[in-house]
Amino acid sequence: PRSAPAVSPQVGSHRDISHESLSLFRLLEPHIEIVVLGTGDRVERLHSTILKQMRECGIAVEVQDTPNACATFNFLMSEKRMVAAALIPP
Repeated sequence: PRSAPAVSPQVGSHRDISHESLSLFRLLEPHIEIVVLGTGDRVERLHSTILKQMRECGIAVEVQDTPNACATFNFLMSEKRMVAAALIPP
């Protein structure tokens, strides 16, 4: 039997974002096509391997400051896209 990956909601800053912390989005059904990440007051760069691993799973990642991430999430939802958001408060 396969065990499910551990899901860690303990993300306090962009430095805590990892392949493991994003594992929930890879498990969701129906499949998520894009995750909008809000990194607080400003846009923070994520390690390129994290973005690559998510793309390999068929999930695009859009990194923005949290207020813009909220607006992007709402826009994509209005277009009926399969979207999820991970938001760090500003």
